[in-house]
This record gives sequence, C-alpha cells and structure tokens, in this order.
Amino acid sequence: MYDRPELRDDNDGFWSAIRANLGFGPDKLSRPKNIQEFWLSRELFFGQTCGMPYRTFLHESLYLVGTPDYGLEGCAPGYYRSAVIVHSESKIHDFYELDGKNIAFNDGLSQSGWGSVIVEMQTKGLQPKRGIRTHTHASSIHAVRKREADFAAIDAHTWRLMCKYHPELTRQVRVIYLTKPTPGLPFVTAYENYAELIFEAVSKTIRGLDDVIKTNLGIKGIVYIPKNDYLDVANPHSPSELINQK
Repeated sequence: MYDRPELRDDNDGFWSAIRANLGFGPDKLSRPKNIQEFWLSRELFFGQTCGMPYRTFLHESLYLVGTPDYGLEGCAPGYYRSAVIVHSESKIHDFYELDGKNIAFNDGLSQSGWGSVIVEMQTKGLQPKRGIRTHTHASSIHAVRKREADFAAIDAHTWRLMCKYHPELTRQVRVIYLTKPTPGLPFVTAYENYAELIFEAVSKTIRGLDDVIKTNLGIKGIVYIPKNDYLDVANPHSPSELINQK
C-alpha cells in the first residue's frame, strides 16, 4: 500500500528477504491494477490492505498476518492516523472550521483519506459540503495546493514520505489537525494455515533487514492487532452524496 515509485526496489528487496526466511511463496511481488480483485482472490498469498476495506468486506475472506509498525509519532505500535491539510494561505486554522468546506479524498473506502476525518466530523456535528474523489493521496494534496478543495486527510506515513520525496508539493500546504489513531494497514493472506508462519518470517526479516531498506520503508517491526480491534472502528457515512468525480 506504500509502493511508491521511489520505494519499489526496496519493497522488492523486502519481499525477497521475507520469502527467503519463509522458504516458499511467489518469487516476485505482483502489482495489480485492480486492487479489489487482488484482495478478493482466493490465491492471495501475501498482501496489504487498508483497515476500512478489511472491516467492511474483507474480514470474512482474508486472515490477518500482522500489522507493520511505522513508528508514527503519537501512535501505538501498528497504529496510524491522518494529517488534515489545508492550503498554506488558507484561513482555516481549526478543525471546526472544516464544516461546510470541500474535501479532496482518495477513495470512499480509505480509512486515512475518508473514514478517520469524516467519523470525527460526524461526532462533532460537522459535515463537508462537497467531496472530490482524487484516487490517490498525492492527487488530494495537489487538489488542496491548487485550491480545488479546501482540505484533505492524508495517511500520516504517506505524508512523511511525500515530505521526503516531494517537498515542493508539501510546502504549499500545512497540517492543521491529526486524527485519532486507529489500527494501521494490515498484512493479510487468503491462507489461514500460513498466517502465523508469514508473521514469523516478516518479524525475522525486519529484525535483519538491510538498514537502507529499513530506513527507506520506515518500517520498525510487526505487531498483531486482534481482528475485533479493526471491526470496532466506526464507519463513516458514504461519500456518494458529496462526490464530484475528478
């Protein structure tokens, strides 16, 4: 889920090391264009999904392997949150000022781009006026930068990567709020009997991972977060009434 162009060689190296420790599995990572078909495949050996798709429709067909810990500030191991951003010259400075404003979001099934911020807005009696679906966090940042939207919620790890690789983009926006942490993006498999074996292989791999790859990926370890902790996260209302396809 964090397979940015700058990190593809590192992710390939990460998987190669996992496979070596596991002793079996696909030779290479696949990078499918249709991610939902990938998640629903009965042949999914090892993959990563978002918490919202997992709790809404994947938890009955996939098994949790474990959740990578990216060492995000203010979050327990394996947890993450979203950075709510506005244009650097925006007059919005407070979370309550998001009420009635336009949101750019990557996908309505994204916990970081939609679920986290909308649930918090709902609990405070707030609601966006219009939603612009952008399909990627990077495009959401672009939309805010170009003032096509008033704000966006960006996965905190993605935000960290964007600040590193695209500072020219992130300098034109600013963070006004950090959402409450929720369980992070879990590794999953369609093979129940392999879940524990893969967890052990990933854990061993991270402990011995090349320092450059480990630093580039930002990965600190892997933890097991119970299924019910994912299912207990509140679901937001659908963006369907707010969507303006981009």
